[in-house]
Amino acid sequence: MPDQETAEFRPTPERTSSSPWVIAAVLACAVAAAAAWWFWLRKAEPPVAPPPVAAAPEAPVAPPPLPEASGPQNPVDALAPAETPLPALAESDARVVELLSGLVGRDKLASFLITDGFVRRLVATVDNLGRAQAPSRMWPVQPMPQRFAVDRTGEAPTTIAAANAARYSAFLAFAEAVSMESAVALYARLYPLFQQAYEELGYPRRYFNDRLVAVLDHLLLAPEPQGPLRVKLTPVNTDVPNLRPWVRYEFVDPALESLSSGQKILVRMGPANEARAKALIRDLRKRVATGEIARKPAQ
Repeated sequence: MPDQETAEFRPTPERTSSSPWVIAAVLACAVAAAAAWWFWLRKAEPPVAPPPVAAAPEAPVAPPPLPEASGPQNPVDALAPAETPLPALAESDARVVELLSGLVGRDKLASFLITDGFVRRLVATVDNLGRAQAPSRMWPVQPMPQRFAVDRTGEAPTTIAAANAARYSAFLAFAEAVSMESAVALYARLYPLFQQAYEELGYPRRYFNDRLVAVLDHLLLAPEPQGPLRVKLTPVNTDVPNLRPWVRYEFVDPALESLSSGQKILVRMGPANEARAKALIRDLRKRVATGEIARKPAQ
């Protein structure tokens, strides 16, 4: 996460009201998104399928696009009925802030999340975490203090400083303290807003909860490398001095560099934090994958 706005990291100035759901995805996917604020992303591009992992074919790749279906594979009404009436998506910020504040507390809400346009932010981020790029301007999380650090400076390959892992402690503790059961119930109550935001992205005959389940499965496939991770600065052919080199680091290992944006974020958090984030992701996935619940035989 950079200290100021850059081409790679351009947070929006408004951050005070938003759409519904610190819900499960904010716990799992926002954990991942928050991590990225402290690392590097290349210039934001429209969502595209990530390139194949040439150096390590066994490395996880992005989930394939969901096929069009006659109905949702993981219906949310199996969790809880939607709230009625719901405000229009464009006018839902005030209601969302009210409900999120009740779930996590107003102080924590302001400290960790960007509530302006929250539904659209969360839906776009969830969708992009399985792709090569996850533009930071759409993330639903606040930047955290300090900056990405390596064990030495310069253009030569180096390693991620061990101290980077400490940056995630506060956010992970916040996510772990939220009741997943209450978060998922809130998600279900407000789901029509998330579905509308997903359709606005260009998926009129697909379902956001199905995409959420697919992305969670994809994140759980992220590798868990141990030991220092080597990184290098992306070369820039310009005479202009680079005053913010920490936003240009990439993995030296081509298999890691070829991972999706969401999987890279988890790897960069360090093995202990990745394990904590994956525990949240597993819990969320277990609760929102309703299609599997429906297919279980009666006991």
